[in-house]
Amino acid sequence: MSAPDDIVIDVEGLTKTFGKQVAVRNLSIKVKRRLIYGFLGPNGSGKTTTLRMLTGLLRPDGGHGTCLGYDILRQSAEIKRHVGYMTQRFSLYADLTIRENLEFVARIHTLPHPRDRAQEAIVRLGLESRAGQLAGSLSGGWKQRLALGACILPGPELLLLDEPTAGVDPQARRDFWDEIHALAADGLTALVSTHYMDEAERCHELAFISYGDLLATGPVEEIIARSNLSTYTVGGPDLDALSRRLKSLPGIDNIAPFGNALHVSGRDGAALEESIGPLVEAGPQHWQKSAPTIEDVFIDLVSRPKGALAAPSKDGRNA
Repeated sequence: MSAPDDIVIDVEGLTKTFGKQVAVRNLSIKVKRRLIYGFLGPNGSGKTTTLRMLTGLLRPDGGHGTCLGYDILRQSAEIKRHVGYMTQRFSLYADLTIRENLEFVARIHTLPHPRDRAQEAIVRLGLESRAGQLAGSLSGGWKQRLALGACILPGPELLLLDEPTAGVDPQARRDFWDEIHALAADGLTALVSTHYMDEAERCHELAFISYGDLLATGPVEEIIARSNLSTYTVGGPDLDALSRRLKSLPGIDNIAPFGNALHVSGRDGAALEESIGPLVEAGPQHWQKSAPTIEDVFIDLVSRPKGALAAPSKDGRNA
């Protein structure tokens, strides 16, 4: 059974509580085929809980929807057959080699010619030189590559990747994302949770989630445009003192250090300009108007009082 049209995930009002703690609150998203859809949020924000509800590993307390055309409440077994789910923790056998692990996965899924299928995955992910190495002796990056190989081996329609590059070095992260983009180009859809801003920018679309609440969704450029943030990059001496002074001024909603500079942002452009005007003229810092980054927008959304957040529309996007 395939999903209607080009929609792979279509859920509305997903809610999950653990005791008195609300892990996910009234979450609605739509994910199209062949997209890399990023789930961006801090640790503990509800990303893993949402992924588990989509796969049928957790039953939502409220809400409804479909994943790959199957009802998430009534057809979780069917969903699991068509989804590759990569957890945060390495879950393959440490005392088996790369090749043995992949052959085992192929046999578990009753794939024909399991040795050939394992070899195909080994070649695709560049694991040939390490195929005989015990999984437990691999570095974090190679373990993640092996785990990805196990996920794609059965030929899923959808990949759910839960913070797949946490604790992995920069080169391994880049290699991993290159492979995700190659898989998407081949027709696979991927939903990837992360708290890394640079990884968020590698996604075709994003959902910002913070402590159970959906804050915004859409392509990166649209989310930035809808934020209506005015941003300045400030360089020069005495930035710490300047930062403390700026915190007391109206129209300035966020101040964040970026290397040897500050990003100063405000939602009311006129109020921001009025407050910083004397500082721009007096120096000694130099001010430059700049486009807000995805991190500027995320910090702004997370820092807003709950009542100030726009309610997501039916397709999951904020107004």
